[in-house]
Amino acid sequence: MDVVRVGITGASGFVGRNLSEYLKQKGIEVVDLKLRGGYKKEYLNGLSAIIHLAGKAHDLKGKAQLDEYIAVNTKLTADLYIDFLSSEVPVFCYMSTVKAVADHASEVVTEAMVSAPTTSYGISKQRAEAFILSQKPAEAKRTYILRPCMIHGPGNKGNLNLLYKFVSKRIPYPLAAFHNQRSFLSIENLCYVIDQLIERTDIPSGIYHVADSEPISTNELIQLIGETLERKPIMLSVPQIFIKIFSGIGDVLRLPFNSHVLHKLTEDYTVSNEKIVKAIGIPLPIEAKAGLRKTLSSFLHVK
Repeated sequence: MDVVRVGITGASGFVGRNLSEYLKQKGIEVVDLKLRGGYKKEYLNGLSAIIHLAGKAHDLKGKAQLDEYIAVNTKLTADLYIDFLSSEVPVFCYMSTVKAVADHASEVVTEAMVSAPTTSYGISKQRAEAFILSQKPAEAKRTYILRPCMIHGPGNKGNLNLLYKFVSKRIPYPLAAFHNQRSFLSIENLCYVIDQLIERTDIPSGIYHVADSEPISTNELIQLIGETLERKPIMLSVPQIFIKIFSGIGDVLRLPFNSHVLHKLTEDYTVSNEKIVKAIGIPLPIEAKAGLRKTLSSFLHVK
């Protein structure tokens, strides 16, 4: 049996490290494609698939310019995809983001929605998608554009870790009066989906949203953190009107807590994974709360 060899860009990042280990455990050989480290098209020879993870991440401070994102997220993707088209590699998987569709969502985000990103990050990812979709690969080739929502897992140092530290310090959570729903994505579910795309030939090319099957409210997330810490979190249901007034004051005085932060903490953003689950034919292996518990438990050992 021929050895399956998969080339991964961004292999040193959070997703790349986890995916590499996941594939290696299944007997798949992983090749680190360093796009900025002397990459040559010849490196694609003999690969069974290209997983393109490398890119400029979302800038939470808002200092990065659109042209910086375009240079990395759009142009490098286009260059690599052109190499893929003229190679013998049968599978190309591009890691985009749900932010290529919408930065805010008042309804469930599906693949049928018209893309209307407003941030430089989302725009650069959407333009990379548009380039890929404008090309005409050979019939034997398969191209997948994955749009994950917020990815979490052991070793991740994102917003979940910040919220965990907030609760662990016994600071009262004052936003319990807000009831929102957000989608998350366990790194294990993402790795499982990518592995299915590599190993199977019956999943059609196209755009797929990737999320855990059940959305979670921030209040539920706070409760899960409390369970992990084995202590009851302090949750205060301060009337929303007072919170909004205080966040408005934060806008004027440029305080850490302002209307933007309030919106990020309490907004709804739910993503449908119906299309990818239907294509695979079985539910994703990790339930949302089980995946979150695993991630939160990993924070217990982080100093």
